Amino acid sequence: MVTASFRKVLCVLYDDPVAGFPPVYAREEIPTLTHYPDGQTLPSPAARDFTPGHLLGSVSGGLGLERFLTERGCRFVVTSDKDGPDSVFERELPDADIVISQPFWPGYLTAERIEKAPRLKLAITAGIGSDHVDLRSAIDRGITVCEVTWCNSVSVAEHAVMQMLALVRDYIPQYGWVVRGGWKIADAVSRSYDIEGMDVGVVAAGRIGLGVLRRMKPFDVNLHYTDRHRLSADVEQELGLTFHESVESLVSVCDVVSIHCPLHAETEHIFNDELIGRMKRGSYIVNTARGKICDRDAIVRALESGQLAGYAGDVWFPQPPPNDHPWRTMPNHAMTPHTSGTSLSAQARYAAGVREILECWFDGRAIREEYLIVQGGALAGTGAHSYSEGDATGGSEEAARFTTG
Repeated sequence: MVTASFRKVLCVLYDDPVAGFPPVYAREEIPTLTHYPDGQTLPSPAARDFTPGHLLGSVSGGLGLERFLTERGCRFVVTSDKDGPDSVFERELPDADIVISQPFWPGYLTAERIEKAPRLKLAITAGIGSDHVDLRSAIDRGITVCEVTWCNSVSVAEHAVMQMLALVRDYIPQYGWVVRGGWKIADAVSRSYDIEGMDVGVVAAGRIGLGVLRRMKPFDVNLHYTDRHRLSADVEQELGLTFHESVESLVSVCDVVSIHCPLHAETEHIFNDELIGRMKRGSYIVNTARGKICDRDAIVRALESGQLAGYAGDVWFPQPPPNDHPWRTMPNHAMTPHTSGTSLSAQARYAAGVREILECWFDGRAIREEYLIVQGGALAGTGAHSYSEGDATGGSEEAARFTTG
C-alpha cells in the first residue's frame, strides 16, 4: 500500500467540453478487447472506477482515478492550467510526488521544472509519447518515466489513414462546399486524386507505422518504410514492403509519407527544407507523431510553393498552439487538434493503463517492461528501444499564448 511518503499526484488533462460534460453519449458501449495485435494484453488494473466509452481524458473525467487515489491517502490535483510561470501546474509541482500528463495537452516537464520538484519520483504519460519530459534530466534525477504502450496505437493508425485519404481526395474543401450551400463540382475535384497505385511510405514501422501499412495494403498502393529496426522478411513479403535504409531514400520515391517516429534529439526537425526538397513535387505528408519532427515554417513554405500538395496531422508544437500558429492558416492542410489517440475507445485503455502503473508503483511491484521509458537512471523498456537521451520539451511559454495571442 502507498505510504505517507507519497502525498500528491498532479494530473494535467485537457478542458471539459465547451457545452459541459456529456449528459449522454452517442453510443452506449464500446467493443471489449483483450489483446493488442502483437498479443500483448490490455491494461489489467485490479479495478476500474469508470465506464469504458465515457470521457475520461478531460478534467472532470480525471482518468477515473479520484476515488482510487483518495483511498490510497493521496491528494489528487487535476488541472488544465499547465503553461506559464503562474499556471496551476507550476504552482503545484514543487511538492508533487507523481505527475500524470497527456501527449494531447502536455504538461511540459523541462529541466527547470524538474529542478523545482525535489519530491518528484514518477512521471506517467496517459497515452504514448514522453517527449514532453526532459529525459536527460529524468535520468540524472532517477525519476521513473512511463507511458501506456499500445493503448492508442490502433487509434492513431486509423486517424493517419483517414487523413491520407482526406488529403489525396481533397475531402475538406468538398465538405466545405456543402456546408456553404454550394455545388461547385469542378472546384471540388480540381485537386482530388485516387490513391490507388501511389507510393505510400511510413517513417518508422513500429506499432503505429506497421498498423498503417497493414491498413493501406487493401488500397492497392506500393508500400515503403524506413526504420532503425528492420521488419522480418516474412512481414515484408506479406505486405509487399520496400525497405529504405534512410528517410532520404524513402521520401524521394513516395507520393504520400506518413510520420510515426518518436520525437527525440535525433528526429527533431528532420523534415526541413532540405528533406522536403527531396520529395516529389506535389506529394503529401501526414504527421500523427509529433509536430516538432517537422520544421514549422518549412512546411508552410512547401505548401505555398506547391512542393507539397497537402499536409495533415494532429500534432503541433507547442500544444496547444498559439492562435497565430501558421499551420492554422496555411494552404491545403487538413489539420486536427491532437485527437488521434484520445478517442473514447482509447481513453478507456490509457486510463486503465495509468491505474495499473500506479497500482504497481504503490504496491512495490514491477511495472510492465513495455510501459517503461526511463528507470534506474537509464533508458529502459520501450524507451531503450525507441528513444535517445536528450531534450525536446520546452514549449510552455509559447503555448501560454494560445489564450492570449
